[in-house]
Amino acid sequence: QVQLVESGGGLVQPGGSLRLSCAASRSIFSGVLMAWYRQAPGQQRESVAVITSSGSTNYADSVKGRFTISRDNAKNTVYLQMNSLKPEDTAVYYCMLRGIATYWGQGTQVTVSS
Repeated sequence: QVQLVESGGGLVQPGGSLRLSCAASRSIFSGVLMAWYRQAPGQQRESVAVITSSGSTNYADSVKGRFTISRDNAKNTVYLQMNSLKPEDTAVYYCMLRGIATYWGQGTQVTVSS
């Protein structure tokens, strides 16, 4: 079993920045795909950013140029740097790890509001 613990969410004004972190409980990190998803109230969960074991990345069109996903395999941690935040980025953000099995974190709330 792998546990994923997200941190870094909070309340930020439009145009601001946040960095989310997701730490895995044990070292299976290097050969797996990691991703950030989000779910806004009344909406389906959607993929925001993906990073493969080789470091290739992919982003939702809505966040391209504003969000950056990265990983530190030595720390078993994946990050999501979010810049130029908009009110429509408000959601619960979830970390996902996919190897032999798929694991999810508990989610962290991001609220963008003035």
